[in-house]
Amino acid sequence: MDRIYFDNAATTALDKEVLDAMLPYMTSHFGNPSSIYSYGRETRLAIETARKSVAKLLNAHPGEIFFTSGGTESNNTAILSAIRDLGCKHIISSPIEHHAVLHTVEHYGIDEVTRSYVKLFPSGHVDLKDLEAQLAAQKVRCLVTLMHANNEIGNILDIHAVGDICKKYNAIFHSDCVQTVGHYQLDLRETPVHFISGAGHKFHGPKGVGILYVNDNIKIKPFIFGGGQERNMRAGTENLYGIIGFAKALELAMANQEHESSYVQSLKTYMIEQLRQHIKGVQFNGDQEGKCLYTVLSAAFPKTEKSEMILFNLDMQGICVSGGSACSSGADQGSHVIRVINNNPNLVTVRFSFSKHNTKVEIDIVISKLKEFI
Repeated sequence: MDRIYFDNAATTALDKEVLDAMLPYMTSHFGNPSSIYSYGRETRLAIETARKSVAKLLNAHPGEIFFTSGGTESNNTAILSAIRDLGCKHIISSPIEHHAVLHTVEHYGIDEVTRSYVKLFPSGHVDLKDLEAQLAAQKVRCLVTLMHANNEIGNILDIHAVGDICKKYNAIFHSDCVQTVGHYQLDLRETPVHFISGAGHKFHGPKGVGILYVNDNIKIKPFIFGGGQERNMRAGTENLYGIIGFAKALELAMANQEHESSYVQSLKTYMIEQLRQHIKGVQFNGDQEGKCLYTVLSAAFPKTEKSEMILFNLDMQGICVSGGSACSSGADQGSHVIRVINNNPNLVTVRFSFSKHNTKVEIDIVISKLKEFI
């Protein structure tokens, strides 16, 4: 049975060109980058070349790019550093952040560090007036951590506006950009942000590798101690082939961004049209036809005996989708994001997320199956 994969917000297929770039560093170029002989020197050069490539694509300085194990580690590092090294005593976040941020905020937001959450509009967008009011009311330095785009409903934050507000109140600004790095042109020199996080597997790169951008204007201490790798910021032998793969995937993504984003957006628009035409009572979570990821469509269907088993039934037909965030798809409590913005017990939410590998034919097949289950 041919499978249909509509869960690209969870992870994407590795591009062959990315694999080809990685393979030599799995075989012949295997040296430890910390070694001083030729095997080590050639892999050290490869890592620094990758760093320069990533920095150029994001319009950042190479010294501002640190390679990590992925978005979760990057988010943890940024939040801890803001508290421990930059004097932040209050954290402002939103109730619909990824758990890599929410759980970290909950962990550190105790004792001397307090926390609060911004108000959201019914669409799921952040109320920037409330953010500014909260910052104005605080007598201590704040960390604001708000994601650039939500992984479940796709809403996109105006990070320039948030950054300007943070600058006005001398707040540290961290943005989880895991869903936007590799999908949008980011200009970090022109964006007032102190930290951003990215993950390679969201744009056809390898799993287990990400970046943390740390603005040159701030100085932080290591999160992981040991051998002093990553300019003494992240100890541990580097994920050599992962770093090579991250840089190659980002290079390909940015080179083809205009064409591929237009194509993927056309798929999303087509699915919205088909769902409205064929599925009675369908609703959409978030700002799906406004400021929203072109890759993500969160649809809510009327709850029936059949639709309650919709994810299972689609899986049995070889159709891979998510009920919310795949990072917690095995949990019984469901999606915290959907509970916050659309806590309707009579609706069942499905997240469809698209990539350049998907087609309208696949959408037609999925629509035909949905008609059987709803």
